[in-house]
Amino acid sequence: MDSISEPENTISKDAIKVWRLSHIIEESIGLLIVIGLLTAGILFNWYQWVIIILWILAALTPLSAIWSILIRPIYLQKQWRFGVNEEFIQLKHGIFKQKHSIIPMTKVQFVEAEQGPLLRKYKLYTLNIGTMRSSHSIPALSKREAFALRSKIAQHAKIKEVTNDDIKTNASL
Repeated sequence: MDSISEPENTISKDAIKVWRLSHIIEESIGLLIVIGLLTAGILFNWYQWVIIILWILAALTPLSAIWSILIRPIYLQKQWRFGVNEEFIQLKHGIFKQKHSIIPMTKVQFVEAEQGPLLRKYKLYTLNIGTMRSSHSIPALSKREAFALRSKIAQHAKIKEVTNDDIKTNASL
C-alpha cells in the first residue's frame, strides 16, 4: 500500500495579522465584560467570593491576551499545512494537539470560498469543504489560490457549479 505524503502547502502569512486583529477584539470584549461585572459586584455588594473570582479573571486577562494576540497566531500559521490531489484533501494543523485530516475526494459534497470583514481587509479567503458528516476549512488563502483550489477540488470531486441559468431551468420544470 502506498504511503500518503505529508501536506506541504502553507496558508498566507497575513493570517497572523487577521488572527491578531480578531483576538484583540475578543480580548477587549472579554475585558470589558469582566470590568463591568466587577464594577457591578462592588456597587451592589455581591458576595465577596464572586468579587475575588472577578479580580482573578481581570488579572489573568492580560496573560490570555499576550498568548492569544502575540504568540498563538505565529505558531498556528507555521503549523498549518494542506495538500490536494486527485484522491484526497489533507489538512494538518495544531500547536499542542495536532490534527491531521485526510478527506477522500469521493466524500466531498461542496466547496466554497468565503470572506469576512477582517479577511477582506487583507484580501484573503477561507475555503470551506463539506462532506456528508462534517465540514473542514482552510483559512487565510489568497484570492487566486482559494479560487484555484476550489476549482481543483470541485473538478476532482466532480462537483458541478450551479449557475443562475441552472436555477432558472430547474425552476421552470
